[in-house]
Amino acid sequence: MSLFGLGNRNQKTFRPKKNASGNKGAQLKKHIDATLGSGNLREAVGLPPGEDLNEWLAVNTVDFFNQVNLLYGTLNEFCTPSTCPTMSAGPRFEYRWADGVQIKKPIEVSAPKYVDYLMDWIELQLNNEAVFPQKIGVPFPTNFLDVVRTIFKRLFRVYAHIYHSHFQKIVNLNEEAHLNTCFKHFIFFTCEFSLIDKSELAPLNDLIESIIPHSDFMIDQINKNNKNPSQSSRT
Repeated sequence: MSLFGLGNRNQKTFRPKKNASGNKGAQLKKHIDATLGSGNLREAVGLPPGEDLNEWLAVNTVDFFNQVNLLYGTLNEFCTPSTCPTMSAGPRFEYRWADGVQIKKPIEVSAPKYVDYLMDWIELQLNNEAVFPQKIGVPFPTNFLDVVRTIFKRLFRVYAHIYHSHFQKIVNLNEEAHLNTCFKHFIFFTCEFSLIDKSELAPLNDLIESIIPHSDFMIDQINKNNKNPSQSSRT
């Protein structure tokens, strides 16, 4: 079990194990749960006083990874290679997969295959102690924020696909309130720490503006003090 409580992922159900206790990651996770329980998402995403920013980003990255896993797992029987032959977010946005190592040139894949590639890739990052240190006191790498930004950019694409291609199924399952709450939490955190370039949010701009008050101001914060903004390439 890692510092941040990441468990193994069942590829059919995408159900991660619960977080472990007795470590720094578990303490921060308890803080997340407590502030989320208050109903104040803005408070929940802020860096707790005295905490290290990278540790806060790390434990939240695991948390959002688990959330998206579970959300997408409810759609396994609906999101198939035949129903979703490409990974898209409406007619204007299509995403291709490349990890820069095993698949260097972006390839077109079905939505479930893209998500499978993505979750496996994220797990590799989370389990790589050179990227996500698993011992307290071990420093984070200098490119840590870039890795986190790439993870969040790609997790956003899963939300975009769900909303554009499967929202009615979510409604039929009576899960739309849960989906919307998870997405709000994700967007608040993303904006708080400038993790996704504004252009990448385009597939869900209307939704963001409808469910998050003052979203124009919040979206503008994404580029504020962002020294290395993500490129708008769809990989």
